[in-house]
Amino acid sequence: MFFICYSQTVYGYSALKMNSVGEGCTELKREYDQCFNRWFAEKFLKGDRSGDPCTEMFKKYQHCVQKAIKEKDIPIDGVEFMGPNKEKRDR
Repeated sequence: MFFICYSQTVYGYSALKMNSVGEGCTELKREYDQCFNRWFAEKFLKGDRSGDPCTEMFKKYQHCVQKAIKEKDIPIDGVEFMGPNKEKRDR
C-alpha cells in the first residue's frame, strides 16, 4: 500500500522545493505549503488546535493533482490518498 501526502514541508523547511505532479498545480502546492507551515508553526505548535485554515486550499490542490494524475494516465491502483479529515489506518 502506498500513501500520498500533499505537503512535504514542516516548520517552513523542505529538503527540496518540489514541484507538483501537474505543472498547473505547482503554484497551488506552494500556496498550500506556505499556509500549512504558517498555521503549524504559529498555531498548532503553540497548542491552538482550533482548526486548519488551509483546508479549502488543500482541497483545490488535491483536485488539481488528481486531475493531473488522470490526464497523465499515471497508474494509482493501490494508492490511498490522505488529507484533511482522513487518518492513516492501521493495516
